[in-house]
Amino acid sequence: MAKRLICYRGNEFELSYTFLNHHCSKNILFLHGWGSNKELMELAFKNSFKDFNHYYLDMPGFGNSPNSVVISTQDYAQITNEFIASFDIKINVIVGHSFGGKVALLCNSDEIILLSSAGIPIQKSLRVKTKIFLAKIFKTLGINSSKLRSADAENLNEAMYEVFKQVVNEDFSNIYAHFCKKAYVFWGRSDSATPLWCGEKISTLIPNNHFFVLEGDHYFFLKQAKIIDEQYHKEGR
Repeated sequence: MAKRLICYRGNEFELSYTFLNHHCSKNILFLHGWGSNKELMELAFKNSFKDFNHYYLDMPGFGNSPNSVVISTQDYAQITNEFIASFDIKINVIVGHSFGGKVALLCNSDEIILLSSAGIPIQKSLRVKTKIFLAKIFKTLGINSSKLRSADAENLNEAMYEVFKQVVNEDFSNIYAHFCKKAYVFWGRSDSATPLWCGEKISTLIPNNHFFVLEGDHYFFLKQAKIIDEQYHKEGR
C-alpha cells in the first residue's frame, strides 16, 4: 500500500493505493463501490488480467483515503484523473463496481468494465420513504436522526453523509447513452442492490457494449474474476 497526495480545487486528498507491477505496457485501474475499498477489488482481481499492470485505489472517504469535504461524482472522477496523471501513465481500462462504475464513466481511459454499475434510479420502498420522511422531520426539530440512516450511510462523517445523499439517487442514463468508448457490462443475476433490469437498461443505453449476466449477487465478481477476464479478452479480440 502507498499514498499519493492530490490537490484539487484548494483541497488536499491523501489517496491510498496499491500497485501490482506485471511489467506490462498496459495499465488497468480498479475502482470499488460505495462503502467498500481497494482491498476487496484486489482480493477479487489480483490473479486476473495479468497482461496489465494493476492499480487499486481507495477513493476519498473510503478505506485508507480520508475525506472531510463534500464532493460530487464528477469531483471523484476528476480527482481520479489527477491521480492517474500524477504517474504520467495511460490507463487503458478502468474496472468500476457499483458507485465506482459511475466514476469510471467520467474518467480518462480507453475502455471500461462495469460491474453492477450504479446510476439507474430504483424506486424506493415504503419503508425507506418513511425513514427519509422521519429523518427530515427530526432534522427540522434538531433531533439526531443518525439511527434512521441507510446501512450504506452508517459510520460516515458529516461530509461523506452529504456526499451519500447527493450521489445515491443520481440518474446517469444520459451519461450512459453518450458514452462513446467500448464498455463491457457484467451483472449478477441475483443482485438486489442494483437489480438485473438496471444492467439490461444500461446495455440498451451504451452504444458500444458487451453485456454479460453471471450467477451471484451484487458482489458476484468476487468469485468470478477469471470469467470476467476471459470474456473481456474474448470479446476484445
